[in-house]
Amino acid sequence: MEVADVLTWNGVTAPLRRPVLVVALTGWFDVARAATMALEHLVEGRDAEEVAYIDADPFYDFTQIRPEARFDDDGERVIVWPSNDVLALRFPDGSRDIVVMSGVEPHIRWQTYVRCVLATYTRLGCEALVTVGAAADAVPHTRVPPVVGSSSDERLAQGMTGVAGVLQEQFEREELPAISLRVGVPHYLGNADHPQSSAALLRHLEHVLGVPTRHGDLDDEIVRWRSLHDEAVSEDDKARAYVRMLEIEFDRRAEAELPSGDDLAAEFQRYLDDRDNPPT
Repeated sequence: MEVADVLTWNGVTAPLRRPVLVVALTGWFDVARAATMALEHLVEGRDAEEVAYIDADPFYDFTQIRPEARFDDDGERVIVWPSNDVLALRFPDGSRDIVVMSGVEPHIRWQTYVRCVLATYTRLGCEALVTVGAAADAVPHTRVPPVVGSSSDERLAQGMTGVAGVLQEQFEREELPAISLRVGVPHYLGNADHPQSSAALLRHLEHVLGVPTRHGDLDDEIVRWRSLHDEAVSEDDKARAYVRMLEIEFDRRAEAELPSGDDLAAEFQRYLDDRDNPPT
């Protein structure tokens, strides 16, 4: 299957300014949808331009992820398929423009899917790729969750991976700059919303990309969900004791063993700055 068969290109109305492609995919590495919800918040309310989309049909087992029947604004019944839209966001007052893909991890044909993302990256002249994800972690809901990034640490390169990991590997093969940011989500919350994790990702994206992410707009949701989580934990003595243990361990660790998202973001920003200002 060729990329041209599944990638529909709409194009851009005007060239983008130093764009970076940011990708989040629901699935294995998007616990509580913290990553995709972060990008949805980034896009919400902005004048986003749809520049491309990936056809859903070849990539999904629709017995696992069902299309939805909805009514449109005209009252007509429509079928909504898994969405993999590529949106361009312009930030005249920021360091660059952003290309966002908040999609659904495919079930099959991963290599074709990755080639679609790579083709989009190349055609739009993107400078780098940033993938964002969320993983269950032994962190308390009463603390700001950590964000860690990809590195040469072999511990981060082993084990099962998702499409985001395949993307990272492909970009490395092509010698294209790419980083991965991953936020921890309290594992004992199950799939309950955790907007504090989404806000943590957005703060790091704002730092590395130099564009406003409006993460502060999530403060009310963070407070509301923190209250719900507090209430659920307070009803169980064992749960209270467990969260207290996590708090003590979290506070004890002055520095994480993994590279922090802040460190990685600073290094990534230096790389982008060097591209713009090569030595003479």
